Amino acid sequence: MQKVPMLEVTYKKLSEELEQLKSQERAKIAKIIDEARELGDLKENAEYHSAKERQGLMEARITELTDIIGRAQVIDPSTLAHERISFGSTVVLIDQDTDEELTYTIVGVQESNPNKGLISIQSPMARALLGKEEGDEVELNLPNGKKSFDIEEVKYTPIEL
Repeated sequence: MQKVPMLEVTYKKLSEELEQLKSQERAKIAKIIDEARELGDLKENAEYHSAKERQGLMEARITELTDIIGRAQVIDPSTLAHERISFGSTVVLIDQDTDEELTYTIVGVQESNPNKGLISIQSPMARALLGKEEGDEVELNLPNGKKSFDIEEVKYTPIEL
């Protein structure tokens, strides 16, 4: 079973969602199904079919969350050295062609948000960066082709999700 690194805040959020689904939502949906069942003919009972569909989606989410939480490896990136790029590292890259500066932070799959510069540790870009250090060169396969970057800085900064 492959461990999935994540921040403690994400682990807590997912655990709370799982607990809420199990302790509250299951009972709500079961009640809706019972009430819809009392309305009679189940073949043409839209409320019943809608509730059963919601129940199926909820059970799938419970299964997914149980798996994610079971494989979670909670990591506090502030305790890591960050001399080399690792989970939680913020990396400043300089495009060798354009001198454009790009900043990314490597996070878990659940925290990934490329629009905020948060890239998943499982992404091809993060995998290419892991283990590198300041001053290294890295070639990345981006959607618009291969690009070469200089690693300007590797540091830890608190992660804002």
